[in-house]
Amino acid sequence: MTDIILKTIDLTRHYGGVHALEGANFELHAGEHVAIMGDNGAGKSTFVRQITGVEQPTRGKIIFGGQEVSFAGPLEAREAGMECVFQNLALADDLDVPSNLFLGREKILFNLGPFSILDRRGMRIATEAALKRTAVKIPNLANTIRNMSGGQRQCVAIARTATFASKLIIMDEPTAALGVQETAQVENIVRTLKENGEPLILISHNMRQVFDLVDRIVVFRRGRIVANLRKEDTDGQDVVAYITGAKTGAEYAGAA
Repeated sequence: MTDIILKTIDLTRHYGGVHALEGANFELHAGEHVAIMGDNGAGKSTFVRQITGVEQPTRGKIIFGGQEVSFAGPLEAREAGMECVFQNLALADDLDVPSNLFLGREKILFNLGPFSILDRRGMRIATEAALKRTAVKIPNLANTIRNMSGGQRQCVAIARTATFASKLIIMDEPTAALGVQETAQVENIVRTLKENGEPLILISHNMRQVFDLVDRIVVFRRGRIVANLRKEDTDGQDVVAYITGAKTGAEYAGAA
């Protein structure tokens, strides 16, 4: 299908004798939001590390944007249009919001090598547009990340991801360390991304959040995909049964 953004075929990763990921067949379609769920060690993070180029798979294929890819590292994945919000956020505490949004991708006013002058006005204007597009509310863009709440930090990381992700956004437990109010803010951003038609993979343990935000739920267990469930066709008990192994199903062989 032409609307497939990401597809993996038999994606596998072994660490010596440990089979962390085995034969993962996965599809994500244009505009679709998919949750990846499973216990710790189920293979969720291993899967993400393979598709983002953090690690190289033992075998299997990754098709992104209609082309088979083999990213040498996360930078190549970013350049191809895939952005990921990891749990550590990767923000610079002593820099303000525009500087973090454009970290490593700064706008240059005058290119003078090591003495180049940054286009700070341009970065601020672009930051304001990015925050508006993703419905992120940051009262003071000049504030450093160090002086922000956990929710504001997460929102900056998400806004940065959404700004540069031309094809796919991945979020790894985006609200795990946040309070109720901050979690609601992040979830509203995810809904805005959905309204904008931007495809997203959400890794989460939060069942309520998953059923509120995604179209489909993919369950990992012991390194394998054991369920591919449309939200309207399942419920929390069903998902938990797959996560714990109380319920088993044929390995996912393609999107429903």
